[in-house]
Amino acid sequence: MKSELYDVSEKLQLRDRLRRLRKTESLRLLCRETRLSSSDFVYPIFVDHRLSEVEEIASMPGIYRHPLSGLKDEISEVVDLKIPAVLLFGLPKRKDALGSEAYSPDGIVQQSVREVKKVAPQLTVATDVCLCQYTDHGHCGVIREGRVKNDESVGLLSRIAISHAEAGADIVGPSAMMDGQVGALRRALDEGGLDETLVMSYSAKFASGFYGPFREAAESTPLWGDRRSYQMDPPNLREAIREIEMDVGEGADIVMVKPALSYLDVIREARDRVSLPLAAYNVSGEYSMIKAAVQMGWLDERRITLEVLTAIKRAGANIIITYFAKDAAKWLREVDR
Repeated sequence: MKSELYDVSEKLQLRDRLRRLRKTESLRLLCRETRLSSSDFVYPIFVDHRLSEVEEIASMPGIYRHPLSGLKDEISEVVDLKIPAVLLFGLPKRKDALGSEAYSPDGIVQQSVREVKKVAPQLTVATDVCLCQYTDHGHCGVIREGRVKNDESVGLLSRIAISHAEAGADIVGPSAMMDGQVGALRRALDEGGLDETLVMSYSAKFASGFYGPFREAAESTPLWGDRRSYQMDPPNLREAIREIEMDVGEGADIVMVKPALSYLDVIREARDRVSLPLAAYNVSGEYSMIKAAVQMGWLDERRITLEVLTAIKRAGANIIITYFAKDAAKWLREVDR
């Protein structure tokens, strides 16, 4: 006698059984729609003008502030892992109201760019163009009467971009969220004979709670107030697309959504609207919460990290800025073998 269960399966008579495509690892690899690669990654690096040896960032296990003299080993590892680009952040020797070390020819980022290019001239070097790490008040622009002044700040951002490009940066990344910053940087670079330097705009940079560990790493927490008057309000998708489209119109070469994981819908919408290369920043808080859960034994680090990075790429980003870049590149290399 046929069992009741057998009778049910006989009646199904399915033509399409999608589980057939998943039954072995080799079949899953063959049918995979989104493929993650080390060539998708940009690795952020913090360089500190005051240090003589590396210093781990407490809230970001495995991520360090580096002295200028220690960049060679870090860059050599990045190149060995076939990660095509780094994003440099600097911590200065001193801070002042106008963040003058940010645009000094001998500033920490400018020196770091020259050092990276000496070690690995083929590596793409991107730099963060902002004032928050360099100002004594911690805001991303010029303060007048207790407010961040947009147009004066844009002038200083242009000076920073020029100094980075003159040092050899391939990409400058304005992250201050000042209106008109992309157009101003593009004009300044072109007029300065630096027209081959790319502008990667932090176009849709949200006022997110996920930046906390970065602010410790870069010592960039505002002394008063917050950045909600210039960074984007998290609930706003349509406004994010307006920001992106404005940056495209002003001459951006690459546009960005930041953070990535909580804004996958913004990445998807941007991908559908814009044909430029699209970057997504898998930010410090997204990194740290995975690390914390892994330390508690709650998550499998390799599995969850690759799942997150795949989701960011699947949403539409073709450039992923992530602190997991080195680890992910190692894991992916093991898979390829």
